[in-house]
Amino acid sequence: MTSPVPDPSPELLQRALAVRQAAGQLAQTSDAERQAALEAMAVALEQASEEILAANAADRQAAEADGLPAALAARLVLDGPKLAAAVAGVRQVAALSDPLGQRQLHTELDQGLVLERITVPLGVVGVIFEARPDALVQIAALAVRSGNGALLKGGREARRSCAAIHAALQQGLAASAVSPQVLDLLTTREESLALLKLDGLVDLIIPRGSNALVRFIQDNTRLPVLGHADGICHLYVDAEADGGEALKVALDSKLQYPAACNAIETLLVHRAIAADFLPLAVAAFAAAGVELRGDAGACALGVPLPASEEDWGTEYSDLVLAVKLVDDLEAALAHIARYGSRHTEAICTANPATAEQFLGAVDSAGVFANCSTRFADGFRYGLGAEVGISTQTLPPRGPVGLEGLITYRYRLRGHGQIVADYARGDQRFLHRPLPL
Repeated sequence: MTSPVPDPSPELLQRALAVRQAAGQLAQTSDAERQAALEAMAVALEQASEEILAANAADRQAAEADGLPAALAARLVLDGPKLAAAVAGVRQVAALSDPLGQRQLHTELDQGLVLERITVPLGVVGVIFEARPDALVQIAALAVRSGNGALLKGGREARRSCAAIHAALQQGLAASAVSPQVLDLLTTREESLALLKLDGLVDLIIPRGSNALVRFIQDNTRLPVLGHADGICHLYVDAEADGGEALKVALDSKLQYPAACNAIETLLVHRAIAADFLPLAVAAFAAAGVELRGDAGACALGVPLPASEEDWGTEYSDLVLAVKLVDDLEAALAHIARYGSRHTEAICTANPATAEQFLGAVDSAGVFANCSTRFADGFRYGLGAEVGISTQTLPPRGPVGLEGLITYRYRLRGHGQIVADYARGDQRFLHRPLPL
């Protein structure tokens, strides 16, 4: 079968090589130089704010004319406050501790033979994202701070916004010690597909978008992929929950940003509290324009539409919420294990032992007690920003900040030692830990 992914063009290969060479230079810069580069990027974004907002308005107008799905249209919005928050995120990343050159291991193998493990950049990351133009700002800031180059591809619905943001970022870098060539913006579908074949030039692919986008990338590249395909998040309201607190958490988890991957898609309610809690929740969600779909027990308590089996495994990314009654914590855990995507799950309960049982039993990147699932975010975690969210078991997991863009290198310094001496028993290893 012919691969759907084309080979990179000579022009794309040259651009990727230029990013890699610039990234090699970036990796040798000092912490202060990279911090100054991020401040220059932030200033340039502020100075270009009118052009960026105008470009985004044009993208949104075109998207409306094209009938862009509501979830993507919501993610496309980049208004003044959102741009200001993105710029603040750049400065927060700049203020984080330097992730490079950190010694993680320091061991004297033998007298005069010292081993250390030092953090270094990955090299070049390829990031493909849909709709959200502010993701370009976050990823660029994290890439430069961690000493990495980046090949960036936004969705065609955000092409004007991405072009304006990229131009501002490059202008900022041009005023710093960092080459603007560390950030390259891909603009065509052919380039984004060929990106998947840049073995040896790109070290990691990070997709941010729909289930279909992530699955396609995972199936069509030999490069490592960091990301998540689904964001099917649950909130379980326990029998001992504070009803008012649980309702507040449920509303925020769904309504604060319905298109986000950390918004809840299913509300699980203990039968013992359902008669008191659910009518209030139904009224509140209905007033907010949320379409509720429930099992038989939930429908008997006011949920207007019946849920199908498909609803339990659907990421709506919209004002739709599935509701199910469960007999106990074990039933809630079983439902989450079957239908969840290992993204973020939450419980509302006043019983500390029940909360701890839930936190220990759920195998997801984020497991919360008595708070909104919307807290699952790099900026809110204090990471400055995130390149994406990973639901894989191996690290990095959850919102991925700087730590997801670094690796490490073993360095061994000696004075002519050879392995043969140790093989014969002439010398013995000390393996003495040294201060980090």
